[in-house]
Amino acid sequence: MSATRSTFVGFGFGPIQAGLFIYEAFRAGKFSRLVVAEVVPETVATLRAAGGAYTVNVATASGIAAHEVRGVEILNPRDPVDRAALVEALAEAQEIATALPSVALFAGEAPDAVARVLADGLRRKRERGGPRAVVYTGENHNHAAELLTEALRAQQAPLDSVACLNTVIGKMSGVVTGFDAMRAQGATPMTPSASRAFLVEAFNRILITRVPWPEFQRGLHMFEEKDDLLPFEEAKLYGHNAIHALLGYRLLRRGAMYLSDAAADPELMQQARAALLEESGAALCRKYAGVDALFTLDGYRAHAEDLLVRMINPYLHDAVERVTRDPRRKLGWNDRLVGTMRLVLRQGIAPRRFAQAARAAAAELRAGDARLLAACLRAAWAEEHPAAEEQELVLKWIEEAVDED
Repeated sequence: MSATRSTFVGFGFGPIQAGLFIYEAFRAGKFSRLVVAEVVPETVATLRAAGGAYTVNVATASGIAAHEVRGVEILNPRDPVDRAALVEALAEAQEIATALPSVALFAGEAPDAVARVLADGLRRKRERGGPRAVVYTGENHNHAAELLTEALRAQQAPLDSVACLNTVIGKMSGVVTGFDAMRAQGATPMTPSASRAFLVEAFNRILITRVPWPEFQRGLHMFEEKDDLLPFEEAKLYGHNAIHALLGYRLLRRGAMYLSDAAADPELMQQARAALLEESGAALCRKYAGVDALFTLDGYRAHAEDLLVRMINPYLHDAVERVTRDPRRKLGWNDRLVGTMRLVLRQGIAPRRFAQAARAAAAELRAGDARLLAACLRAAWAEEHPAAEEQELVLKWIEEAVDED
C-alpha cells in the first residue's frame, strides 16, 4: 500500500502539530490534503484568512529560520458543517496526529470530543472501504495510544483499520506571544495578522511505536519505529525532562530569565552534565543494557552532549519561568525529578544532584519554610500511594541535599 498523495489529519493546532506533524507532512510532499481540527474560533479564522498558509520559526545553532507551510484546511469540530467535513477527511486519511494539551481531551460525549469525531470517521472509512490509518499520539504521555484506543472502543469505533501509536517527541517547542516579543526574538508571526508565532528547534528525530502492518508505507517517513518505546520514554522523562528541570530550578534561584543563561555558568553546566551522565544516564544504561545503542556508555554520552547544546540554544528563548512552572507536578512520584531519583536509587546509584534539584523545586512550594518540606512532598505524592520505605528514603535524600547555589 502506498501513502503517496494521501490525506493527513491533525487534531489541535499548537506548536507540536504546526511545527512538527503538519510541517513535516508538508515537507514530505506525500500528501494531497493537509487538514487540521481546531476549536479556537480566532485561530480558525486567522488561518483561513491567510489562505491556509502559516509560518514556522525553526531555531538552529546559528539563528532562526522562517519556513512557510501552505495548503492547510482548518476545521472547527464544534461547527456542524466543519465537523461533517472533518469526518469525510478522516475517512480518507492514512496518517492522523493528535497533539492536544492533555489526553483528557480524548474522551467524552460532546460532539467535538476527539474519540467521538475519530470514531465517526472510522465508521465512514469502513463504509467506503477506505485505507488503513495510523494515529500518532503526541500528548507527552507514555500511554496516550492505549488511552485513545480505549476511548475509541467506548465509542464502538471499528478498530480493525486503525492503529494508535505512542511517540517520544524530544523536540523543544513553544509559542511566542505578542508583537513586541516576536520582534525582540526575531520570530515571524504565524500569519501576517497573527499576534503569536510558532518557535521550534530543528531537531526532529521522533520515535514511534512500530506500525503493525508490514506493508504500510508512512508518508512521514522520517519517524523511527521501535518495538518497545518504554526505554526511550524513560530516557526522555528521566534524562531530557529531568535535566531541563534541574537547570530551570537552578537558574530560577539565580534570577536568570532564559535557559540559555546557563551557557555563561560553566559550573552549572558541569553539574547538569554530571547529573545526566553519572546519575540518570548511568541508571538508564544499567536498566536497559543491550536494548539499543543509546543505552551504552558511548551512545548515551553522545546523546547527552547533543542534548545539553540543544537545551541552551539562545534562539529558542526558553524562559526559566516556563520551565519551572507547576513544581508540584514536576515533583510527582513518577515525574522528572523524584521519578529520576527513584530510578537512580533502584540501580544502586546516589541521586545527589537530582536531590538538590528536587529540593530547589520544593522550595517553590513551601514558601521558604523548611519545616514544610516533607509535608509538601508527601502531598505531591499522595495520589500515587508510594510505599512508605521508599518514600522515606527519597525524603531523606532531598532533606539532606546540600544547596550548591
